[in-house]
This record gives sequence, structure tokens and C-alpha cells, in this order.
Amino acid sequence: AMEKSFVSMFFLLIVISCALAKDAGKKDTKDTTAKPKLPQTLSRGWGDQLIWTQTYEEALFRAKHSQKPLMIIHHLEDCPHSQALKKVFAENKEIQKLAEKFILLNLVYETTDKNLAPDGQYVPRVLFIDPSLTVRADITGRYSNRLYAYEPSDISLLYSNMQKALKLLKTEL
Repeated sequence: AMEKSFVSMFFLLIVISCALAKDAGKKDTKDTTAKPKLPQTLSRGWGDQLIWTQTYEEALFRAKHSQKPLMIIHHLEDCPHSQALKKVFAENKEIQKLAEKFILLNLVYETTDKNLAPDGQYVPRVLFIDPSLTVRADITGRYSNRLYAYEPSDISLLYSNMQKALKLLKTEL
């Protein structure tokens, strides 16, 4: 009997230490400054201080009315490529700064709009839409088999494509 209670006691300790570790982790990431923060569900980790739209429809509406380009990131939470791109995207200060000039949407599901999958429904993929609501299929990454895919090492290309999407506005609209 002694042995059994020892095992269950030990198990309880493991459970408690996991719970404590989880709480300790939470405390570190919390911003100590007292500015009110929006619940960061919409960013899904792509940039918590950026303003993200909730739906494709809302994003289109806001792009049209604000005359800002829309950047759509298709990704999946359990896709290692998506996770890797998200990490460099969120940690890159230049990208985060430039992203403020866009209407932003990240999606973990496909829309019914076939224009958002010009060459297939793979993740991660990043597409730009201008305020006339035209999908800019001409702004591509470096892979001919997946035109809108970016690897973490392509972050500077993604940055220049974001700049391109902003420049198009000035020259065309």
C-alpha cells in the first residue's frame, strides 16, 4: 500500500509542476505596461500589435474604403513551414512596421474565392489585393511551383513584395 501512495503522490507532483511551469511562462510574456491590449486572437502570432481583420469580407471592405492594399496570409497551426514563416515574420521589425500600412488578414481555412488560390491551396502562401479588389497575382515569391509561398529565408523578398504592393497603389490607382 505504501508503494502505491508514493506513486500517486509522485504523479501529483508532476502534474502540479507542469501547471506551475505553465503559469510562470505566462507571466514572463505579459506586458507590464498598463496600456489596454486587444485580445490577440486575430493575430494568431503573426504580429500581436498589428490590427488584423476577422474575415475575408471585412478585409475587402476595409481595403476598398481605406485605399490600403490587403495582405492575406494562408497558414495552418500544425504546419511546420507556416510556423517557421510566422516566427520570422513576427520577429522582423521592418516587416512589422511595414505591415501597419496594410489591411491584414491571416486565415487558417480556405475561402470560396478561387482568386486566392491562383496555383493551388497550399500553405503558407501570401497574396496581395489592391483597393480596387484585384488580386495581385503578379506579386510572387521565388518558387515556380508555388508562386505565393515563402520560406523563412525569403523574408527579405516578402518585404520587398510588400513594398511593391504599396508602390503599385501610387502608380496605378
